Amino acid sequence: MKGSFRWKLMASYLALVLFLGAGLYLYLSGSLERSMTRDTREHLQDQARVASLMALKEIRDLDRDAPVLTASLAKAIRSRVTVIARDGRVAADSGLESSQWSKLENHGHRPEVMAALREGIGSAVRYSATLHTDMLYVAASFGDQGVIRLALPLSELEAAKARLRKSLGATLAVALFASLLFSYFLSNINSRKLTKLAAGANRIGHGEFGTRIAISSNDELGELARVMNEMSGKIRQQLEQISSEKGRLDAILEGMGEGVMVTDQDAVVTLVNPAFRALFGTAEQVQGRPLLEISRHPDLYAACREVLAERRERHQEISLPGGRETLVHWVPLLDEGELSGAVAVFHDISALKRVERIRRDFVANVSHELRTPVTVIKGYAETLLSGALAHDPARGERFLQIILNHAERLSGLVRDLLALSELESGEVGLKPEKIAVADAARHALLLVAQRGEEKKIGLSYLDDGEGLQVQADRARLEQVLINLLDNAIKYSEAGGKVELSARPEGALVRISVRDSGIGIPEKDLPRLFERFYRVDEARSRDNGGTGLGLSIVKHIVQAHGGTVRVESEPGQGSVFSFTLPAA
Repeated sequence: MKGSFRWKLMASYLALVLFLGAGLYLYLSGSLERSMTRDTREHLQDQARVASLMALKEIRDLDRDAPVLTASLAKAIRSRVTVIARDGRVAADSGLESSQWSKLENHGHRPEVMAALREGIGSAVRYSATLHTDMLYVAASFGDQGVIRLALPLSELEAAKARLRKSLGATLAVALFASLLFSYFLSNINSRKLTKLAAGANRIGHGEFGTRIAISSNDELGELARVMNEMSGKIRQQLEQISSEKGRLDAILEGMGEGVMVTDQDAVVTLVNPAFRALFGTAEQVQGRPLLEISRHPDLYAACREVLAERRERHQEISLPGGRETLVHWVPLLDEGELSGAVAVFHDISALKRVERIRRDFVANVSHELRTPVTVIKGYAETLLSGALAHDPARGERFLQIILNHAERLSGLVRDLLALSELESGEVGLKPEKIAVADAARHALLLVAQRGEEKKIGLSYLDDGEGLQVQADRARLEQVLINLLDNAIKYSEAGGKVELSARPEGALVRISVRDSGIGIPEKDLPRLFERFYRVDEARSRDNGGTGLGLSIVKHIVQAHGGTVRVESEPGQGSVFSFTLPAA
């Protein structure tokens, strides 16, 4: 491209020189040819005047003296000389034999002869039938005798003109060659500056915005270089600003927990953040694809089209695959009043929905658990107040015992609720210490031994003899063990057995409670540690359960940094186990 521009510049110089040279050649050629024709005509006229003076002096008898004069003049001036009488008869002609003179036609009507007889001198250019060539004729009158005419062939003049054209052409060729060399050097000098400009612009175009074009001239190229240098600096500042803003925007989008999606006016996705990809479970490229291809959710696409059409904000709740609930906030993108797209922010409200559902379930469960004992206590108290205690003391005493049992049930429920609330708040104060698992297990078995004897349940602890110790709060560990053992006893048939065991598991100790009870259906296992969840509600209430024991166990174990799990088969018993940090 550099060479191409230099050759174009050189060609423009040559074209200019060629145009001027051709014009000058045409002008000079025409001007000089006209000048040569004019000079030849004037010279021939001068010779004709001299010849007329000689004829006036020497011709006394036209027929006798004219031939002698024409012969001598023709040799002297190298032109054809003709003497014509006033009546148009040719008296003598140096170009023809004397025998032919009488055969010539009358010349009285020739333009040059008529002009000479009228004005004293005349001229004309025409084709000569005698000599078969174009001739320049000049005639001059001499006295009253006639006209003397000089004739010059124009072929000589044309030859002179050809020599002139050749000279002008050679001169033009030399000038073109000289201008070729001059234009080459001149275009090379100018193209060198433009090459610097082009190289600098190329580097700026490839992102080298620190490039500065060094041209010190004060002409238009120098001004262009200064403008490009200023432009490069401004572009660099703007790109740095844009890059900084983009970095901040990317960091914000990367750190946002909410999904963000930007579309154009045709609902084609132009930008998403990682939270959006995680929310919709897509890892492939989504930019440049229509929203309908990314998500087939009809409400989502309809909301997008509505926001783009009506240019107003909108909120909507949609359910995504996997049971996730999201709140979508749509905002139209307006650029100076023109719609350029829409922005959607996806808030994952699944946890809020779950909390609301748990709160509703909790209120419903608490109300349900409180309703029965309160109703029983109220009913029996009213019965006693109506006189049953005075009229039938034995029956009244039985009523009071029922009231006491239900009051204790209410007390246990309130106690468990308070304990669970304390554990869930995270404000429970644990006092971890080294505890021998065997000692804690035997103490817990001793506390539930009476209940086991009542149902004839065999209680045992399997000690592996390694002296396992855990780092735990003694009272909370005892509460976990008693809850698990109490449940095992409740749901085991008479004559069954309950085994408590412990074994090391890496940096943890796993403690297990195995029973030979009725077992738990597989569908109930995932929800077993939820508050108020019961596999068999009627039997659980009959056994005095509040439905909060296993939830309390889970929270206590998690507060120690452990985990809890259950394994069970209907009719084969269950194994509840949990882990605690080893001491």
